[in-house]
Order: sequence, then structure tokens, then C-alpha cells
Amino acid sequence: MIRVTENLPKIRDLLDKSAVDAGRRPEAIHLLAVSKKQPLEKILEAAAAGQRDFGENTVQEGIDKVTKLAESALTWHFIGHLQSNKTRVVAEHFDWVHTVDKLKTAKRLSEQRPEALGDLNICLQINIDDEAAKSGIEPDELADLALAVADLPRLRLRGLMCLPAIRTDFSEQRVPFARLRKLSESLALQGIATDTLSMGMTGDYRAAIFEGATIVRIGTAVFGPRNVQSDNRTE
Repeated sequence: MIRVTENLPKIRDLLDKSAVDAGRRPEAIHLLAVSKKQPLEKILEAAAAGQRDFGENTVQEGIDKVTKLAESALTWHFIGHLQSNKTRVVAEHFDWVHTVDKLKTAKRLSEQRPEALGDLNICLQINIDDEAAKSGIEPDELADLALAVADLPRLRLRGLMCLPAIRTDFSEQRVPFARLRKLSESLALQGIATDTLSMGMTGDYRAAIFEGATIVRIGTAVFGPRNVQSDNRTE
């Protein structure tokens, strides 16, 4: 049996070690436990072990979990592709959206975010490897979108997110993450301050941390195999 309470300390230790090896502070890297296709019991087990941030990539499953676990005061991140007809329920239930890649989507989230919930944290998704099958904006579109999103009410632009092509060599894994970091630095030079790089998963988190990741998205290493195989790989 996969024990979440045994896995979490091991993963946190690995993240801490990677941070130290990269010359960074371990507390600067946050674990986002990707709970898609995982039962509520495992999420509660992780929460009891101190994990607060959870990621979901489908709207209906995510809303169901957010609602049923509302009393647990967890922080919920939407990390899947967001269709424009689903923005309202996401704006009403989630704390973060990592996958904004259109101004239309951002405007809808802004308009539909209940003021009582506070600002919705936003990351812009970059198609860092220019893959036709993946969502995300092209790097040269970033500045205009970031400027527009930063001005929208009830949203807080936190940073950037990417989902690079699979690589196995550590040096090669660092390349797309370095690109994302440099894009973040370019925004800073234009007066757009951000504090988040959502990048790195189970197979490449170490390379992401070496290039400045602040959020790493890890699922099966925390929870074990998913109940249903998902083709939408955000972890």
C-alpha cells in the first residue's frame, strides 16, 4: 500500500537537497501535490501530514474535491487547460490558475471572481518548446499579455508556468526551464514584478529547481498510481 505520510517527507527531503545543491534556500521551493484522479482519502492523508497546496487539471473533478474538502482550508490550484465556458466555476472555487494563455480567459476570470474571495492568483502558461499539441502562448507574446493581465481587477499576476517536452538528460532538462526564467527576468525589466515559476515535475524537478522553480508539481510520487490514466500531463 502506498503511504502518503511516508512519501511526503521523502519528497520534501529531495526538494530541499536539490535547493541546497543549487545554492538556494529550501523554503523558496513549494511542493504542489497533484491530486488529479486521486481519492479524497489520500488528499486528507496528505493534508494531515502538513501538505496544503493541491493541483487539479479537470474542472468537474476539481470542483467536487474543493467543495467536499472545504472545511480543510486547503489551497487549490487549477493546472489544466481552461475552456472559456468553465471560467466562472474556476474563478469561484480555486485559489490559483496556472494555465492562462489568452486575454479573453483572463478577462472572464477577472469579471467572474467573487470579490469576497480576494484576488485570484494567475500564472501565464508558455509553450516553451513550441509544441503544436500543447497549450500556451509563444514567448514573444508574453509581454503584451502580461501587461494586460496585470491591470485586471481581482487577479494577481504571480508568474509563469511551462510544460516542456520530456527530456532525460539533466543538462538538456535545464534548457527550457532556463528559458522560462529568462522570460520572467525580462518582465521584471519592463516593470512587471512576479514571484512564481511553476515548473518541474517528478522526472525533472531537480533541473527546474536549479533554474529557479518556486513551485514544482508532483503527483504519483506523493499519492501513488492514479485510479484512471490521464492523458493531460501537467505532472
